[in-house]
Amino acid sequence: MIIAVGHDLIEIDRIRRMLDREGQRAEKLFTPAELAYCARLSDPAPSLAARFAAKEAFQKVWPRPHGWRDVWVERTPTPGGPFPFARPHLEFAPHIAQHMREQGWAAHLTLTHTKEHASAVVILEGLVPATDLPPPRT
Repeated sequence: MIIAVGHDLIEIDRIRRMLDREGQRAEKLFTPAELAYCARLSDPAPSLAARFAAKEAFQKVWPRPHGWRDVWVERTPTPGGPFPFARPHLEFAPHIAQHMREQGWAAHLTLTHTKEHASAVVILEGLVPATDLPPPRT
């Protein structure tokens, strides 16, 4: 069952200007892994903008405020596969991950960008009633 849908659209030049003006601010918005992944690209701004949009889209489905680096976009390497990285997905700080497990929720992500804009959609899905979940492993 779909719990909520969040969408965000951002101008890539907004992120580009932020990087040019205040490069260190990027470290407050993005995790080291996000910054490292995007730094490998010829132009990191579109991918960083998409990640920024993903964080904003997730905030729209989440019931309470969270920090910028409490949610991040992960691209897992796939050595030997047809693509160098798996599709992007969201990862969470422990307090968010725990709440999602307790509620029986999963988050689905899609990212896209053009020359001017980046966009992200997050769908928060209720997988099973929270009362039917097994206790978390310790």
